[in-house]
Amino acid sequence: MPAALLNSSLCFSPSNSSSPPILSNHILTTKPKTLIQNLPLSSSDQTNLSLHFKEKILCLEIMGVDSGRALSLNPSLHTATLQSIHSIISFLQSKGIHQKDLARIFGMCPTILTSTIKHDLNPVFQFLSQDLHVPDHSFRRVIKKCPRLLASSVRDQLKPALFYLKRLGFEDLEALAYQDSVLLVSNVENTLIPKLEYLVSVGFSRGDAVGMVLRCPGLFTFSVENNFKPKFGYFVGEMEGKLEDLKEFPQYFSFSLENRIKGRHKEIVESGVKVPLPLMLKSSDEEFKELIRHGDV
Repeated sequence: MPAALLNSSLCFSPSNSSSPPILSNHILTTKPKTLIQNLPLSSSDQTNLSLHFKEKILCLEIMGVDSGRALSLNPSLHTATLQSIHSIISFLQSKGIHQKDLARIFGMCPTILTSTIKHDLNPVFQFLSQDLHVPDHSFRRVIKKCPRLLASSVRDQLKPALFYLKRLGFEDLEALAYQDSVLLVSNVENTLIPKLEYLVSVGFSRGDAVGMVLRCPGLFTFSVENNFKPKFGYFVGEMEGKLEDLKEFPQYFSFSLENRIKGRHKEIVESGVKVPLPLMLKSSDEEFKELIRHGDV
């Protein structure tokens, strides 16, 4: 949609406007009637939709946000004012977030649209600045990587996660901010600790398990039931692998069991060639064929 059209909408009106901005008739006619009809509302609700609510829906759609999904995931949007939504947008833009980023941010976390600047959003940016030492000009980079930061409580989520990770040995704050920020929005008791406990339960010492997640932070993002258990079971059952190999190469769990691990292991067994675990999985298809063709590595 042309920039001029976007700027004429309520979402991108000047912040010093004295009254809640209203969409022009031209904007209202740019969206099909089915936009309202397809929302998860009863027919009577659709009939009684106010111009105010229609404008709110169009505001979301113009930004590229699925309004039906947003309303379903965040019912508070039904009563949110246009001005409050505009205030959230203006605040995020003041922190360096670009207009083109909003669709993904609000699409992933529609609760941000009804958060408060003082109690919810501003503390997140203070956390990024004070606890992770992220400079103001890099806020956008961090938020783009993990929009869920904006929907997380600093007191109840972000600071406890950072404290736990630092206790484990995550000392690189830059890496936590720019690469592994998803760990900060992961629940310590329900997500992080169970992953570590599983690794200990299959035979790794706690020190080895911690070393594995420090070398491969992605381990904290994998499901125990859908990732760890089937892949570990295949590793010790079919591959007859040793724990030492996984300790040295925890990235094993990041490869697809069906599309990578099983197929390549089968080829190695059939060829009779011995290939170290990292080479088996990290090499390209051509490199892997060469390994099989030329014998033991």
